[in-house]
Amino acid sequence: MPACGGVFQQGGQILGQNRPMQIPSHAETLVLGGGCFWCTEAVFVQVKGVLDVESGYCNGQSRNPTYEQVCSGQTGHNEVVRLVYDPQIISTRVLLEIFFVIHDPTTLNRQGNDRGTQYRSGIYFTKPEQAEVVKAIMAEIETDQIFQSPLVTEVLNLDNYSAAEDYHQDFFERNPTQGYCMAVAAPKVWKFKKTFSEWMKTA
Repeated sequence: MPACGGVFQQGGQILGQNRPMQIPSHAETLVLGGGCFWCTEAVFVQVKGVLDVESGYCNGQSRNPTYEQVCSGQTGHNEVVRLVYDPQIISTRVLLEIFFVIHDPTTLNRQGNDRGTQYRSGIYFTKPEQAEVVKAIMAEIETDQIFQSPLVTEVLNLDNYSAAEDYHQDFFERNPTQGYCMAVAAPKVWKFKKTFSEWMKTA
């Protein structure tokens, strides 16, 4: 994954701030892999009802791998974002609709120029009810032929999750001078904003 730039500004407003919020007891957790976690995080911190977003690694063999170990492809981990969300505000289905819009779920182990098993499309559920929603929406996508190629999204129970290093957290927000996020993450943010404007956080 290239060095990632940060804040994308429009009209003087900073996008991509991952502000801590109070977590209610009914909150749920869903983990998504859609390529570079800097880019995926940059979108989901904008989503109404998402209370916390953390970049991390999951569903690999070793415990607490480093970024370098994950990038080697030897640990089997995926680069992911862990979403803690309020299902009374936003449903699992809407989160998945956003997910399928902002990445390509038909390219195996690749998103754009980022290649490797750590960039695979993946959904990692923490409740059986989430798995049922995933199954339903993926069946609809295939039936309606939304994409020209079949889905290759991995769907598994969340396993062996660990947070990424501190310097990966809020990367899009904190690194405004580099080019990768301006070229890759910022378009994802604006695609989300255009397609799901009603789900943009207002503050």
